Amino acid sequence: MIVLVLFVLALLAPLAAPAPLAAQRPSLPQPGVLRVCADPDNMPLSNEKGEGFENKIAELIAKEWKSELRYAWWPVRRGFFARALNGRYCDIAIEAPGGLDIAAVTKPYYRSGYFFVSRKDHNLADMTSLDDPRLKKLMIGIHLLNSDAENAPPAMALSRHGVVGNLKGYNTFYSDINRPEAIVDAVANKEVDVAIVWGPLAGYFVKQSKVPLVMVPLAERDSLVDYPFRFNIAMGVRRRDRELRDSLNTVLAKRAPEIQAILDQYAVPHFPVQEERGDGR
Repeated sequence: MIVLVLFVLALLAPLAAPAPLAAQRPSLPQPGVLRVCADPDNMPLSNEKGEGFENKIAELIAKEWKSELRYAWWPVRRGFFARALNGRYCDIAIEAPGGLDIAAVTKPYYRSGYFFVSRKDHNLADMTSLDDPRLKKLMIGIHLLNSDAENAPPAMALSRHGVVGNLKGYNTFYSDINRPEAIVDAVANKEVDVAIVWGPLAGYFVKQSKVPLVMVPLAERDSLVDYPFRFNIAMGVRRRDRELRDSLNTVLAKRAPEIQAILDQYAVPHFPVQEERGDGR
């Protein structure tokens, strides 16, 4: 129903393989090798330098299994699961929405949500709901998956609250021009008054900002239309690879403190994991 925006991970329509995979080929899993699909330029999640929290979690798993870590670099967008994972370019996706149908997912290892991000000197720290009447007068930064803004939960909910003419969209497909930090920088630079940002992205770039910024979590669900604003995050494998999924569950349980420490290191805000409702919420 409603997709998890940050990641654009649930956009599943197959596309042609991206350029970085030209030299890579799908293959069967190999003993002693941990093959992970990751975005080459999507901090704080991952990059080719191994600087993201997905990279650090993958390294932790590889060390636990005494396996060689190899990456299949694939931008997180359409086809990430359908082509990269199910196409056997890799065997594991470090992040997958809980309850994802196209893959087998582990038990969730964290839960995050959307946050209001504003400048501390704008005195918007008391803004906690899309019901706030100030939102109709403020310029709002928001991530869009396409031009109609009717796909990410906050954008969908804002339209139902009558907030439609004062949104400034930011790309979720990153490049040298469109950067993941742009939406947070826009708040710091006063290009927008407030932004609604997925937690891991917000926490990481707010921490790096030279301008004091404030993060306030949206509620678990929207008060008007019941759209969810918080989601469980698990790991994904191919549906038939149940043994691999079960092995990952064992590692997630055994190494939970280390994984939480990695998330904290990257300022990833997280909430207690909740039982799935059957749609990842």
